[in-house]
Amino acid sequence: MTDSTGEHRDQGDHRNHGDHGNPIRVMVVDDHPMWRDAVARDLSESGFEVVATAGDGDQAVRRAKAAAPGVLVLDLNLPGKPGVQVCKEVVAADPAVRVLVLSASGEHADVLEAVKSGATGYLLKSASTEELRDAVRRTAAGDPVFTPGLAGLVLGEYRRLASEPAGPAPADGEPGAPRLTDRETEVLRLVAKGLSYKQIAERLVISHRTVQNHVQNTLGKLQLHNRVELVRYAIERGLDDE
Repeated sequence: MTDSTGEHRDQGDHRNHGDHGNPIRVMVVDDHPMWRDAVARDLSESGFEVVATAGDGDQAVRRAKAAAPGVLVLDLNLPGKPGVQVCKEVVAADPAVRVLVLSASGEHADVLEAVKSGATGYLLKSASTEELRDAVRRTAAGDPVFTPGLAGLVLGEYRRLASEPAGPAPADGEPGAPRLTDRETEVLRLVAKGLSYKQIAERLVISHRTVQNHVQNTLGKLQLHNRVELVRYAIERGLDDE
């Protein structure tokens, strides 16, 4: 495929491999060819598998569906279809895809819109190459990754959303209410407090993979789709204050 840049990658860094030992599959979307190619090259040479690139929104959605990346590194300012719409469509088509926004904009409205669209991380283009590599690794692992100063903004927005009236939710113990285990509730409480999966694992003295499994089980039980919805659910029930 002409849009794949993964053919020339070296052995790279084994930290950039997924749970099964395979390289983390990454797709890079940006409308500036030189920037897009540089990011793809850096990631490829670091041991990630860059499975596709794209330069506009429509192309990005098509190629993401075909290439099935684990992490989509996405610029917001795209011709044809804005990045937030790309994010919504890609995540809707495959909820397993994690989206890391890489943008020149640090505007709060852009950050919040990206997160609401399903992005799990937001990094400014002023970040170093090593910061980008680390962000892609952590995004692939399910951790929320934000340029310093933006994480508090996002958590504050979660709280604002949670304070708005929502549809009635079944109380614990009511017929039909999802039953979470004590450990799942404990993990959910720490997620609501803004802790990363790594921090939760250290706090509870369990593995990072176990934390991910608890989160995935909780999402399934509550019929939620991503961490954004999970945090809102937890805050609505006051779990972040316990």
